[in-house]
Amino acid sequence: MKMAETAPDIGGALNWARARIAIVDARILLRHVLQCAAVRLAAYPEARLEAPEWAEFRALVERREAGEPVAYLTGEREFFGHPFIVTPAVLIPRPDTELLVELALAHFGDKPHTRVLDLGTGSGALAVSLALELPQADVVAVDRSREALWVAMANAARLRASVSFVLGDWFSSLGDDHYQLIVANPPYVAAADPHLEEGDVRFEPSTALAAGPDGLDDLAAIAAQAPRHLEPGGWLFMEHGFDQAAAVRGLLTDAGFSSIASWKDLAGIERVSGGQWRGR
Repeated sequence: MKMAETAPDIGGALNWARARIAIVDARILLRHVLQCAAVRLAAYPEARLEAPEWAEFRALVERREAGEPVAYLTGEREFFGHPFIVTPAVLIPRPDTELLVELALAHFGDKPHTRVLDLGTGSGALAVSLALELPQADVVAVDRSREALWVAMANAARLRASVSFVLGDWFSSLGDDHYQLIVANPPYVAAADPHLEEGDVRFEPSTALAAGPDGLDDLAAIAAQAPRHLEPGGWLFMEHGFDQAAAVRGLLTDAGFSSIASWKDLAGIERVSGGQWRGR
């Protein structure tokens, strides 16, 4: 009869994991299993895991070794200082996307009653963050995925953010509604891009990533349709790929926007482009 394996202490568990995955990921997964702060791992490396904890940790490490994103394994990712629930139904929030929130606050932080639209909300990271930063704003979040909206609604409830959710494809369910601010992090990867088959991206929903042969299909659709839903003086900000800024500025120019510009992310790459709608 096979004897039960003795569970190691924290230090031993991390040493076992670091031979298989990045130590940063191992620490996050172990903290998730133990439901503890990072300081406990450092302060008590001799503390022994319970057998169920060791089994759960090993299973998570093996799934991470196979490529599953840490955020899906823990069910959470931080964005703009808040913990967001994430599932395989939504794109994992990235730090670079926080630039959209920063731009929105820079332009509308002194206008508390702004009407805000978040297109393709996914986890709700943008809509919820803006609702928390602008508590008097009227924030509407749209997504064509019912499963994504469930995740976004759970995040709004969890973080006590006031957001209205709409099921629809971009502007299709909004009627004649108008807004002062529209933000979007739409799919912008070329359909044949080999990166879609690499790393964490393999596990994320393809509908939230790919957009036509050059990745511009959804960006073009949003730029063209946004003027019909913007108040005069309103702004549109869209996240895009590292090499798409010039093309997106062209789309905004064609749609009649002014004050068009691009802004750089944490790596110094033009990551968000936008413009102001002056009206016809």
